[in-house]
Amino acid sequence: MSASAVDQRIRSLRPPKVPVDPYRAHGSLLEEERRPDGTIERALTAFLAGAECPFTCSFCDLWRWTIDGPTPPGALTRQLESVLQTVDGAVPNRLKIYNASNFFDQRAVPPEDVLGIVTLAAPFAAVTVESHANTIGPRALAFARQISGRLEVAVGLETIHPVASAELNKRLDLAQFDSAAHLLRENGVDLRVFVILGAPHVPAQESGAWTVRTVEYAVERGASVVSIIPVRGGNGEMERLEALGQFTPPMLLQLEEALDASLQFTSAVVTADLWDVERLPGCEDCRSERIARLRRVNLTGRAESQISCIKCGAA
Repeated sequence: MSASAVDQRIRSLRPPKVPVDPYRAHGSLLEEERRPDGTIERALTAFLAGAECPFTCSFCDLWRWTIDGPTPPGALTRQLESVLQTVDGAVPNRLKIYNASNFFDQRAVPPEDVLGIVTLAAPFAAVTVESHANTIGPRALAFARQISGRLEVAVGLETIHPVASAELNKRLDLAQFDSAAHLLRENGVDLRVFVILGAPHVPAQESGAWTVRTVEYAVERGASVVSIIPVRGGNGEMERLEALGQFTPPMLLQLEEALDASLQFTSAVVTADLWDVERLPGCEDCRSERIARLRRVNLTGRAESQISCIKCGAA
């Protein structure tokens, strides 16, 4: 099946998209994050609305938060300005601008908005944006020079499993990722990497091991932060693959095990993404305790004793 045909199939299975206002941010999140040097920084994440990513990954659910068509010029700066107005007290250390797409894609971030974003980001010591590895090039380096703080680019590596990586419809091979990582490293730009747990086309019993291998791969290529993200269903394609036996929703315990096993890579901060963690299948008797443990380990980076549960038998 051609790439365009796969795109069409994935899009055809999606539930209806809720209308998104391109001039209104989805919201923001203020949290503490650990950095590789052991310091704890306050990070403000601005969730902005804009154009959808063109790559149509099979596992993606970010399309829900995007608009049809390109981002209107001026929309992102207006959204970001409204988010920053909600911040009370001292300016956080880091500003994370997540637009559910690719920051260096001009369709998603119009050139007219870049200078306004640079101005709004000036008070922050560091800025994080997200982008597909294939869009990282001269625009990324130019943005790094324009902002007053240090740039970090968040890139989805997802998995290095040879079959799964080819089936994700991400249009990314390891050589492309390596090239982007090298370009950022050589130009003083930090790299944050997203790795998925429960990648479709990976046997369930091998899922955790492949996640840890992918974390290791990212760290070896200079990632300063790696986030393990459980694959979430709900986009139609994941349900199709589950019915075919090619996708098994990851468990809460698997996320815990993957994080524990990844703490060995001490040159980077490895965390478990806890967005919608309540949706992960798991034992109700020990769920809240396990989630609390994940939050602590995310912040400290220190291994903790595993939680024992009589009901589910996990240790």
